[in-house]
Amino acid sequence: MSESLHNFSDVVAWFLAGSLLSQSESAQVLSWSRSNPVEAVSAFAEAIDLREAIYGIFGHLAAGRDAEDEHLNHLNRALKEAPPRGAVARTGAGFRWRIERDQTMAAGLLAPVVWSAGDLLTGKHLGRVRLCANHQCLWLFYDDSLRGARRWCSMQACGNRAKTQRHYLRRKAQ
Repeated sequence: MSESLHNFSDVVAWFLAGSLLSQSESAQVLSWSRSNPVEAVSAFAEAIDLREAIYGIFGHLAAGRDAEDEHLNHLNRALKEAPPRGAVARTGAGFRWRIERDQTMAAGLLAPVVWSAGDLLTGKHLGRVRLCANHQCLWLFYDDSLRGARRWCSMQACGNRAKTQRHYLRRKAQ
């Protein structure tokens, strides 16, 4: 799979799509990034570094290996910098944590990600984090299937490709 986060506005769009930011919050953050381009580039780099550390932790664990201390230390630093979860806000379909963004922009923006990573690491569902069975994909996913036997990050992408490939090889062998 190719990189989908190329700049700070892509990170904001990802947060908006995941309902981690409202439309108005997204507009405020994008306005801030236009007014503070150097800080926005730094926040983007921090987001990518954090993503790689989290991927390192969960990728190792999903492969049956120990997480590296370097990655865990990175996550712990981000957790210390994140604003506290002090209030819950109503959204159209449910609830989410309200974040006081008076701390550094990156720490406030990335707080829901680091909280989720910490909660998953310390919770009882860590074993449901999987590596996609497509060895070219490299994506991790949370297996929320009933039996916990999902193999693909997405049936529409990797799963369908695998089925198509198997079908092609069967037809070719006939």
